[in-house]
Amino acid sequence: MNPIKILIADDDFEIAQLIKIYLNNEGYQVLTASNGREAMNLIAKESIQLIILDVMMPEMDGLEVVRAVRAEHGIPILMLSAKTEDIDKILGLTTNDD
Repeated sequence: MNPIKILIADDDFEIAQLIKIYLNNEGYQVLTASNGREAMNLIAKESIQLIILDVMMPEMDGLEVVRAVRAEHGIPILMLSAKTEDIDKILGLTTNDD
């Protein structure tokens, strides 16, 4: 049986690597992307079962990635954010392909 494949998209290398280590130790196969465009390229090429996504990334931010993923895939997404404003949290939770 193939391990579950998880994509971590975060421009903070240290955070991405720390998450990757923990997930690898639990038996997951982990791919990483440092920006939204790189994440979208991996999603197009790989069979991803879960995305862990930073909201603030260069080239294509996390909300843009969510919209693009929702338009074409049903992949579950966990969002990471350093933003603390309630409106930012609501926007992240309600982002879809509209």
